[in-house]
Amino acid sequence: MTVLALSGVSKHFGAIQALSDVSLTLRSGEVVGLMGDNGAGKSTLVKIVAGNYPPSSGEMTIEGRNVHFSGPADARSAGIEIVYQDLALCDNLTAAANVYLGRELTKRMGPLRLLNYKAMYDRAGELFAELKSETRPRDLVRRMSGGQRQAVAIARTRLSEPKIVLMDEPTAAISVRQVAEVLNLIRRLRDHGISVVLISHRMPDVFSVCDRIVVLRRGTKVADKAVEQSSPEEVTALITGAIETA
Repeated sequence: MTVLALSGVSKHFGAIQALSDVSLTLRSGEVVGLMGDNGAGKSTLVKIVAGNYPPSSGEMTIEGRNVHFSGPADARSAGIEIVYQDLALCDNLTAAANVYLGRELTKRMGPLRLLNYKAMYDRAGELFAELKSETRPRDLVRRMSGGQRQAVAIARTRLSEPKIVLMDEPTAAISVRQVAEVLNLIRRLRDHGISVVLISHRMPDVFSVCDRIVVLRRGTKVADKAVEQSSPEEVTALITGAIETA
């Protein structure tokens, strides 16, 4: 089933054309790698899907229904979550507190409403278990590895039971062991039927975990292929312009 469909999406910022007539589909439980050089339009496209930018033209549908987002809250209500490259975590808080940041659970105590720490720790622990992560709810984020931090950010997206998770360079600047951990987290999302759009410059990661690869160059889609029908050499040539389209 097609969860997300973009049709003829374009975006300009004044005289700068960031995207030109991009069409894209995403099926349920599919992982799509979005690749391209810096300035190719990857982040702009993802931010349109996440509700950060309105498209200048084109249409977007979620499960066959036309949608027009006025902000990220609308996208989240439609089942779309995003994990940014900087993760937006608070180092001085626990993993559970970061998972529930802005969506804290409370309980009534007489006339007062207090934070329900037990419920948040318990649910965060369940989410980490589902993701098969070693992260513990009471651990402070500042003491975590890059892979554990990604687990916290991904667990936060699971609170709203999303249909789609957008990930911006999740394996940048982390160790080989932590990269493997993050790729396993992406596989766990797919196993739960969640669709993932993965922005990455790391060719081995994309070919390891993705079902399909979409390549953008100068704001235009130049390839949309199943992983088994392409190769790192072909994708590199598409990104650089040595091959026009595929």
